[in-house]
Amino acid sequence: MKYLLIITLLVISLWGGNKGEDYLKKAFDADIFGRTKEAFKWYEKAANMGNANAQAELGNMYFEGKGVSQNYQKALKWYRKAATKGFSDAQYNLGVMYANGYGVKQNDHIALKWYKKAAKHKRYSATAKNNIGSIYYKKRMYKQAFKWYKQAAKQGYSAAQLILGFMYENGQGVKQDIKEAAKWYKKAAQQGLSNAQYNLGNMYYFGKGVSEDKVKAYEWWKKAAQQGDSGAQNNLDILCSKSPWACKQ
Repeated sequence: MKYLLIITLLVISLWGGNKGEDYLKKAFDADIFGRTKEAFKWYEKAANMGNANAQAELGNMYFEGKGVSQNYQKALKWYRKAATKGFSDAQYNLGVMYANGYGVKQNDHIALKWYKKAAKHKRYSATAKNNIGSIYYKKRMYKQAFKWYKQAAKQGYSAAQLILGFMYENGQGVKQDIKEAAKWYKKAAQQGLSNAQYNLGNMYYFGKGVSEDKVKAYEWWKKAAQQGDSGAQNNLDILCSKSPWACKQ
């Protein structure tokens, strides 16, 4: 009788898992075509059967108010269920909620806990590491911030590359190194980050960490100005009035 019960529970478990996936597929299909209320219904069915993916998606629905009234507390509830099962999307989103106080009292300690779990997964590795760096930076724990920003920067995360350049330039959490600052500004600038383009233009204009080059200063400021950076546009106006030859591109 004992063995029969175990087998029965196993069959139910397997059937329930498959059923959860069936509901999840129906939810995805409805979501893709904008049938959000229908998608919510299927996500909820799958989530209640313990499907971690569905639980994370249900959290998203509540967080964004898609197919249901926005409710941060319920989003938190479903993210937590999925996160405790190791689902990286939910772990990252829990970090966001605690870092920003969405539906819960703001708590950097808990945010760090979930960001660090999410950082172990490839999907959120760089983004989570950057956010960890931001929390430590806000707390003026610059050495810790530098450590995490550098990891994210090495993975190509442009925002981390920008702040890493700033930290090298100003000696925050690391020995001041102007050449390294220029190097990381350039990496972020090449990815189209206007603040980095502006800073790199400054480096070329004043010859900080790179050889002085008014033409390159013009080129990088122009890229930043084209993205609406007023400081870069102001610098261009000054440069082109003082050194018009540098602006003849």
